[in-house]
Amino acid sequence: MSKKPRFPPKPRTIAFVLFPGFQILDAAGPIAAFEIASEFAPGAYRICTVAAKAGTITSSSGVAMPAAAMSAQRGIDTLVVVGGSGTRQAIYDKATIAAINRTAGRVRRVASVCSGAFLLAQAGLLDGKRATTHWRRAAQFKQMFPNVQVEPDAIYIEDGAVWTSAGVSAGIDLALAMIAEDLGAEIAAEVAREMVVHAKRPGGQTQHSALLELDAPRFSDLNAWIGRNLSGDLSVERLAAQAAMSPRTFARAYTADTGVTPAKAVERIRAEAARAALERGGALQEIARRTGFGDPERMRRAFIRHYGAPPAALRRTLRRA
Repeated sequence: MSKKPRFPPKPRTIAFVLFPGFQILDAAGPIAAFEIASEFAPGAYRICTVAAKAGTITSSSGVAMPAAAMSAQRGIDTLVVVGGSGTRQAIYDKATIAAINRTAGRVRRVASVCSGAFLLAQAGLLDGKRATTHWRRAAQFKQMFPNVQVEPDAIYIEDGAVWTSAGVSAGIDLALAMIAEDLGAEIAAEVAREMVVHAKRPGGQTQHSALLELDAPRFSDLNAWIGRNLSGDLSVERLAAQAAMSPRTFARAYTADTGVTPAKAVERIRAEAARAALERGGALQEIARRTGFGDPERMRRAFIRHYGAPPAALRRTLRRA
């Protein structure tokens, strides 16, 4: 018989940091997860929203939420900084950054959702740590905060008492992982079932799909065909023939619609397939052959370009995850 999780003698307070222009799902998704966890484990959590100063904070959608002053909240267990387009201004708001920094020094756990990682980094809380953020802003994050080890393809990362998660819905993954740590995997699974989400996403930690990123109505069927024929001839000439276009017209149109050249798109789709194969296990030579790279060295160079690490290093990371 498995032991029942030991619930805290008093609720853990989960405080969500808001600022003008925050993304409402970054807050609402994790809030719902902790709320539902408290139904399965009564008294487990208390939820509140906070800001640098008390008031009504308007999200990027125009929907507003009330927030108490961070300095007025006592006994916060976990501080969660949400993200959103407003982070571009909030990162330079001295009162917000100072309040996050002060509060972080008296809580058990600090976290961010999506671009909320920019605020944690600005507060100096991510120096020397592994972290993630929304994949679209990962390059900007690396440039702004070179002392942070950015892993742009992760759904969430726990580095000691600091947690970071990827874009929008990844905040739910983060909350579920925290619930599992606090109350046990069984309750986290119950919460996931209630929310109709995966307790742990299938396919490992990948944030997004190459096929989604390359989505262009005119070439969606072609991109799907590429994914089914990775080990075949995927030259511009062959792709143009599949699209019933001349090679020159095809290359120009594909680049205009997707933002990348056909060759770069093929490499990206192959790299994603190879990464998924790494998670399932198998020899690098065989994975390189099946995904069209031909040899492990060519695959290694592609992985460094797209993921910042060679296949062997990513495999070790995935196994730890």
